[in-house]
Amino acid sequence: MSIIVEFFAAPDDTSAALALQTGPRGAFESLSFGNFDPEEAVVEWECLLSGGSFEELVEAGEPRLVAGQDDNRGVVFAMSPRLSAAIAEAEWSELKDAAAAWSLQRAEDGEVIDTEIAEVILSDLTALVSSARRQGQNIYCWVA
Repeated sequence: MSIIVEFFAAPDDTSAALALQTGPRGAFESLSFGNFDPEEAVVEWECLLSGGSFEELVEAGEPRLVAGQDDNRGVVFAMSPRLSAAIAEAEWSELKDAAAAWSLQRAEDGEVIDTEIAEVILSDLTALVSSARRQGQNIYCWVA
């Protein structure tokens, strides 16, 4: 798997959809990662930080597609308000525990994400979520 994952803050779905073709860099505050499935990750993070089951969240339409087709040509999806709130309100120990649990879940599925890298991802995402919330913006993800 070799993909580009960029989480970014945008004021609304219409603005976020503009990132579909070229990505959010330059237009939006963003974080760049790679080589994990962010659609699956946001659902797993929400389960770890807020409870609920993976299946329930997927059946509820999470993560919500904003632009593109999920056909390997790129998508923009929205992070749920519930996950944004959970990330923003989590203590560092909770984020660290969630990162370790996520790393173990990925390992069970044959995907290697080092615990320290998982911590960096959630820590950096926390900073982005906090900044976005102060500005009244939402968090989206561009995948290419």
